Amino acid sequence: MQFGVHTGEFRSLAADALVVPVYKDGETDPATKAADALLGGAIARAAARGEITGKIFERTLFHVTQNDKGAAPRAVLAVGLGAAKDLDAVAVGRYAGTAVRYLGKRKYASLAVTLPAVAAKSVRNPKLSAAESVERIAECAVAATFETTTHRSKAPDDSVITERVTLYAPNGDDAELVRALARGRVVGDGVNLARVLANAPPSELTPETMAASARTTAKQVGLGYKVLDPKQMAALGMGAILAVGKGSIHPPRMIVLTYKGDAKSKETLALVGKGITFDSGGISLKPGERMDEMKMDMSGGAGVIGAMAAIALLKPKANVIGVVAAAENLPSGSAYRPGDVLRAMNGKTIEVLNTDAEGRLALSDALSYAVAKLGATKIVDAATLTGACVIALGHAASAAMSNDETWCKQVLEAVAKTGERYWQMPLFEDYTTQIRSEIADLKNTGGRPGGALTAGAFLKEFAGNVPWVHFDIAGTAYTESESPYQAKGPAGVPVRAFVAIAERVAGGANPLNGKAKSWLKASPIEPQRHAPPLNNGAPPSNGATRRRVAARVTARRSR
Repeated sequence: MQFGVHTGEFRSLAADALVVPVYKDGETDPATKAADALLGGAIARAAARGEITGKIFERTLFHVTQNDKGAAPRAVLAVGLGAAKDLDAVAVGRYAGTAVRYLGKRKYASLAVTLPAVAAKSVRNPKLSAAESVERIAECAVAATFETTTHRSKAPDDSVITERVTLYAPNGDDAELVRALARGRVVGDGVNLARVLANAPPSELTPETMAASARTTAKQVGLGYKVLDPKQMAALGMGAILAVGKGSIHPPRMIVLTYKGDAKSKETLALVGKGITFDSGGISLKPGERMDEMKMDMSGGAGVIGAMAAIALLKPKANVIGVVAAAENLPSGSAYRPGDVLRAMNGKTIEVLNTDAEGRLALSDALSYAVAKLGATKIVDAATLTGACVIALGHAASAAMSNDETWCKQVLEAVAKTGERYWQMPLFEDYTTQIRSEIADLKNTGGRPGGALTAGAFLKEFAGNVPWVHFDIAGTAYTESESPYQAKGPAGVPVRAFVAIAERVAGGANPLNGKAKSWLKASPIEPQRHAPPLNNGAPPSNGATRRRVAARVTARRSR
């Protein structure tokens, strides 16, 4: 997707459609008034009849019929934003995403999205700033183009085709708007990269090909890259992740991406992700219903890769490493079993009670490696770890747990404005007691009571004394239905949070390295395919995705 900025009169906009905000509390945006004049008062009449109420995500499309040669847009879309006094940057972004999906499905290739005046001049609303609002507009516009149908032989008729979004901000500061759009664009691309990975079939995305994709991404954006194979992991004593992968013909990988943004600092932030490319449950086999969704059990690891790509381009003044524990959990004659005792990298022994509690095993070695070998001084991990978290918080929020209240507070403050919700839950000593084993140091499950919290207590044992926060994203990593602003399926959580945390560690510094304008035209982050295409080498024909695939880098299987 390309972006542009227009700060002049809207009649000179070069776009197929103009998007304007409407509110339910009587506030009227100047751009909406101007568009209504072009439409001969149609918006006002529809509001008077009760056809437009201004409720959030309400969409009303008007076609321009006046004989006005100076009017470039051929249609106007009025999008509801609720009460103007309650508006925040996340809602502004979703307003843009809603417009892209609604109009993109109706074959509008170029849109002009109005920056709401209350966001541009937000003295009355402390929750808003123009820069944050514009960032969210770009981020959500990019995310709105993602579709899960890339493996269909023919693109669905309602695929999003929007290729260009112009920010319409009358009297705005062009340079400031360009910087904000560029940052939002980069984060949106990172989100979509994570979603592409999570949406890949497990036959394509294995631990080896996940590592290959990470390598290609690292090369594109300038990250350091390293991968540990099973022999190297065995030499380091990573008995936990190696056990998880024993049942598969695709051996585990430990993927490391490195960004060095502050050579003078001894601080290193580690972002750690669970990368279980398919989780059958192993010997403790899951029920067959919805097991196909377990291809997305690597969403935490995908989030690490997407976030590290964005961090490399945003260039915060911080040192950040991304660690992905990639493995496939399958039953076979060589699979690990309930009753086995494993030894993790930090020397702790683990009694296996359930092979479907595998994510914490893979992460135990990733956390130990980040602490002992990579010099992590702060850690945040993310994993689709427990069904118990979904029972506790549903699909509305991810759980956050920590061994350090100060670090946890900083993390939660950093992510508060990202649109991703995190809710802190306790790690009382009772939960650690619950995972003590009679025959080993730990057992890999403490039973049903407090299942998300005993999993967090298990991971805490491998963070050592390093300040650490655990995100359980089991309920938020993917959506079960389409929303007005995004497709059903992988959500890209926790990319936004990881980027915000890195920037918080850097003191909010994101200079963009002088590349902002060029990034509005060409994506610096290109998602890759992970195996030869299914349709005889032809790229998937899927609307906007079809046009992007031609420029993608094909990652060969590592052998």
